[in-house]
Amino acid sequence: MDAATRTELEAAAFRRLVAHLRQRTDVQNIDMMNLAGFCRNCLSNWYLDAAQEKGVALDKEAAREIVYGMPYAEWKAQYQTEATPEQVAAFKTSHTHE
Repeated sequence: MDAATRTELEAAAFRRLVAHLRQRTDVQNIDMMNLAGFCRNCLSNWYLDAAQEKGVALDKEAAREIVYGMPYAEWKAQYQTEATPEQVAAFKTSHTHE
């Protein structure tokens, strides 16, 4: 497989992942972190890192809007629920910040 085709396939997979996450507003970021070790915010941070590596002007809020499909504050107000004590405890044991 040539590099251009690989990039196209990776981009298509990324777009499909983002579309899936936009549809699954019932899945909370803390649950994603507890189960998979990443969440929507992580994905937007990785997008921002890639943009910065290429010299593309993008800020954190714009990167989050790309992933969430709306401003982050709006998504939080509409879909984010308060973490349960069990979710917080699981997060503390399953995730450590570098």
